[in-house]
Amino acid sequence: MRGGGRVFGPKPRDYSFKLNKKVKQLARKSALAYKANDNNIKILEDFNFEAAKTKEFVDLRNNLEVADKKVLLVLSEQNKNIYLSSRNLRDVKVITISELATYDIMNASVVLFVENSIEPLHKMFRI
Repeated sequence: MRGGGRVFGPKPRDYSFKLNKKVKQLARKSALAYKANDNNIKILEDFNFEAAKTKEFVDLRNNLEVADKKVLLVLSEQNKNIYLSSRNLRDVKVITISELATYDIMNASVVLFVENSIEPLHKMFRI
């Protein structure tokens, strides 16, 4: 090779590692327990927006007194109007119960569950 070269040059490396399902489940349980001890979990009645309006979601946050906090809203299934109403807000994340992750729980200041999402949560943790 003209000009020389490295014998063992840098190669792309995969830094990921396998984490057992039970450990992931325990981490989610612990994160939810941590939020529950601080009274940062709220359960809402099932609701739906007729149209995708951010103003309606802002009013909902103001009524729940969580306007200045990071909010994680957990739904039982996809709801297009709620998602579209909230995606323009910086401190709000809307996910379904199947997408629930430990990082999302710990990153949010307040976790809001919709009533329909409680039963799948029980099934997820086999309570």
